[in-house]
Amino acid sequence: MAQEPNLERDNMEPQEEMTVTLTLDNDKELECVVLTIFTAGERDYIALLPTNGPEAEEGEVYLYRYSEGEDGQPNLENIEDDDEYEIVAEAFDELLDEAEYDELVGEEEE
Repeated sequence: MAQEPNLERDNMEPQEEMTVTLTLDNDKELECVVLTIFTAGERDYIALLPTNGPEAEEGEVYLYRYSEGEDGQPNLENIEDDDEYEIVAEAFDELLDEAEYDELVGEEEE
């Protein structure tokens, strides 16, 4: 991923989806829904899904390293290492598989 994110937390009301606006390298702004923040290895990562544009139509998910500064502001970093990215992508896929399984089991119990 070549985008260097500039994260701005958008205003949100309770019980609404959390969205963030990424500023990409080409200064294009991309609004994304936060799908989840998860741990892979010993680091935290965030999965973002664009809400509009061709990226949203493709269902492309953006994965970044996630941390919070002392002031509580979120920080995102690109994942530069291919091996690290593979580990993170696999962990995210496992989360999706678990969520689908939980959803299926929940539907069967109803």
